Amino acid sequence: MTHAVFLDHSSLDLGDLDLGALRDCFERFDVHSATAPEQVVERLRGASVAISNKVVLDATTIKACPDLKLILVAATGTNNVDLQAAREQGIVVSNCQGYGTPSVAQHTLALLLALATRLPDYQQAVAAGKWAQAKQFCLLDFPIVELEGKTLGLLGHGELGGAVARLAEAFGMRVLLGQLPGRPPREDRLSLEELLPQVDALTLHCPLNDNTRHMIGAAQLALLKPGAFIVNTARGGLIDEQALADALRAGHLGGAASDVLSVEPPVNGNPLLAGDIPRLIVTPHSAWGAVEARQRIVDQLGENARAFLAGTPRRVVS
Repeated sequence: MTHAVFLDHSSLDLGDLDLGALRDCFERFDVHSATAPEQVVERLRGASVAISNKVVLDATTIKACPDLKLILVAATGTNNVDLQAAREQGIVVSNCQGYGTPSVAQHTLALLLALATRLPDYQQAVAAGKWAQAKQFCLLDFPIVELEGKTLGLLGHGELGGAVARLAEAFGMRVLLGQLPGRPPREDRLSLEELLPQVDALTLHCPLNDNTRHMIGAAQLALLKPGAFIVNTARGGLIDEQALADALRAGHLGGAASDVLSVEPPVNGNPLLAGDIPRLIVTPHSAWGAVEARQRIVDQLGENARAFLAGTPRRVVS
């Protein structure tokens, strides 16, 4: 019997997704809203398929689940799975890929537009009654910037970076590509030292690794034009968060927005959550969360399960 267990269903489904096609892949399908570390082995007892978004499947857990044949990761990142232990036990690990591109690209442009139009400032001003107290028909207290004719720098030009580039170009922006640290040089990529002084806005769409951690620090922020914007919808550790907070307080940047922090959730605080930082927007790692994007994850989980059961595994990472 094909027995699958979804360990952290509520991390993906808010009650608005259709799990029918995924459920139909298995003879038995157990769904748990969330699973604590001490519950994992018991819940996977006898199961041949484990489905996890963020629940950790480490070597000890994997060795304690001899019936497992397939791990379906409901995300792209597989850092919650010990891939070496899975390989040693002959377990296939499949992930989901490209599901959030439209959602994250849209969120990136939304953040950039909010910075350029000073949307949070105007919203707060209206809520505070300042429009009602105005001596004319409008408020123009906060300088607004048009994106048309401005230059956008991209760090990361894969599927997601390419989608952001297309949206930016639709707004009339010129797009330049930056060279990522640790990658082979390319003629169409500019070094950070060349790129940063040229751009009016910078967006990040690259993985976090030893080469890219804190690749945007105080020195790099200082290279940006006065008034430039920076938007991060990739990983929090790409930017030195204290350096970004300092640059915003100093008034060097036109604004910054981040959908990610170095530690999530930020239970012990974060430099970017201080209440005195101007022109900063922080969203709670929600860029990927459009209902359409989350449904694509469910659909890909089903595709991966059916492919494995047919003997032709897909999106295999181990």
